[in-house]
Amino acid sequence: MSTAVKIKLDKTIVGPVAVFGSEPWAMSEMDIETLGSWERKISRKIYGPVVGQGIWRIRTREELRELYEDVRSSRY
Repeated sequence: MSTAVKIKLDKTIVGPVAVFGSEPWAMSEMDIETLGSWERKISRKIYGPVVGQGIWRIRTREELRELYEDVRSSRY
């Protein structure tokens, strides 16, 4: 499955289900941070790790944001 399809599935199915499930309660700052970190975890799974100088590492927030913007801008 391509990365673009994975992102589309995440944004149309996974994300809305998580947000819909959290609608009944008042969201605290900690809940918002938890949802944000969960979303970044999903994005890291979609894009996968990166290797630099022979060492594998996870992607940073900035890298994820840039990759997501690249996919989004290429579609429209």
